Amino acid sequence: MLINTMTCSNCRSTVDTNFCGNCGQPIQIKRIDKDYVLHEIWHILHFDKGIFFTIKELLTRPGQNVKEFIAANRSRLVKPIIFIIITSLIYTLTSNFFHIEKGYVNFDGAKQSAIGIIFSWIQHHYGYANIIMGMYIAFWAKLFFRKYDYNFFEILILLCFIMGIGMLLFSVFALIEGLTKVSLMNISGALAMLYSTWAIGQFFDQKKVASYFKALVSYILGMIVFSLSLVLLGLLIDFLKF
Repeated sequence: MLINTMTCSNCRSTVDTNFCGNCGQPIQIKRIDKDYVLHEIWHILHFDKGIFFTIKELLTRPGQNVKEFIAANRSRLVKPIIFIIITSLIYTLTSNFFHIEKGYVNFDGAKQSAIGIIFSWIQHHYGYANIIMGMYIAFWAKLFFRKYDYNFFEILILLCFIMGIGMLLFSVFALIEGLTKVSLMNISGALAMLYSTWAIGQFFDQKKVASYFKALVSYILGMIVFSLSLVLLGLLIDFLKF
């Protein structure tokens, strides 16, 4: 159905149909109400091309699915930044509800130091922290897999998906630990490392044992250098304060 000529509110193009032919923006935008909010939540969570579908695909064929996301189809999976922020939020809510991390991490002795403040920030902002941590791992992966035609940012996208699954693994074990009072977080850490090794290796070359070894070394070095850089940053800040 034709409507009067109007200007698109998004790209300022002239439009004479219900949708802008340049950017796809609808001419008449519906008012935000409860139906809109529920639709947006369902859009994120629905199984077909939603977060549940993304989780299933990343648990079964992480390497192939991320390759397809990078090279061919970016609509099948949830966007990687959104994915890692949502999964990190799930872990934060779960661990805070059961007070899981208080038994593993304690900053009481150095809470006023820069190091304590930095690590406290990490605990309360896992979504952003995981993206930063992924940069360190991506650096080493790029170094060890430099013969493959993937740039740093494509590898970082891989790490966002992988670390998002890692956060879900932590969440599941945090939930079980909270309900059973059995310490399981160390096990979840080992599983997250094993999954990351498998997923990174599968992404580059699933048929070569060397790929998994390089993936494991990349992951470990990335975690170590990330932690050391935080400590050094804290020490530098404390030094400059005096």
